[in-house]
Amino acid sequence: MKRIMITGASGQLGLALYRVLKGNEEYQLYLTDALSSVDQTVEVLDITKEEAVNGYVSRINPDIIINCAALTAVDLCESEQDKAYSINALGPKHLAAAADKACAKLVHISTDYVFDGRASEPYTEASPVNPISVYGKTKRAGEEFVRELCKKYYILRTAWVYGEGKNFVKTMLRLSENNSKIRVVADQFGTPTSALELARAIIFLMETESYGTYHATCEGSTNWYEFAVMIFKEAGKSVEVEPITSEQYPTPAARPMYSILDNKAFRERHGYYMKDWKEAFREYAQEWREL
Repeated sequence: MKRIMITGASGQLGLALYRVLKGNEEYQLYLTDALSSVDQTVEVLDITKEEAVNGYVSRINPDIIINCAALTAVDLCESEQDKAYSINALGPKHLAAAADKACAKLVHISTDYVFDGRASEPYTEASPVNPISVYGKTKRAGEEFVRELCKKYYILRTAWVYGEGKNFVKTMLRLSENNSKIRVVADQFGTPTSALELARAIIFLMETESYGTYHATCEGSTNWYEFAVMIFKEAGKSVEVEPITSEQYPTPAARPMYSILDNKAFRERHGYYMKDWKEAFREYAQEWREL
């Protein structure tokens, strides 16, 4: 039985991984998060503390570590830069060093925000990075530590993730409760990615010896406005969505205007394809209707 350690287990991706893996007798799961949880199966582990990481990894001796922990509140990162660096850069650094010492594989989740968004065609894994926000810069630093300190690593860059927890989908549905008209940015392009579909890709990849950097988003692309329109359609809500520009909705952190990722490494090395974003979202939405 392989021992799998998941950090950030209470987040969207961590919950999706648990959902897929929990019934598999090939794996023994060790779930951790920085905060205490009502779920007693989730242990408290602050990945920014090197001694705590080393002690935990030494104790359970995992075969695979999946790092889902991150400070993903992009605007908050601008005002709390030290906290962002600790979680998004130093945390992966400690995990990478501990994984290497334990001869464990490390799956590290990164982001489209390592790119500046000025491209006119999808970014591949070989495209030069140039983050324009504190969040993006700290995530780039995390990638660099992983590559430097761990031999058996997979870095997966993803984008626009939604699942069980706080996300764009839940925000739109919440706003629709008291608003008949919602304004949504229409000039930022990317790919909505189901946490469940991302979890499936991680599980596929972690059983290979094909280490390196991967892009892992659902196939296809859209913008936030079009995504919002689909959300309300699938939810059966009558809401007018007004497209606006990024200039009309200023935020503390700069967003990459174009962050469509090409899953070239998955496709060429493994012939692996993630679902189209619309298909994956319909799978997610179907669960609402069954509740």
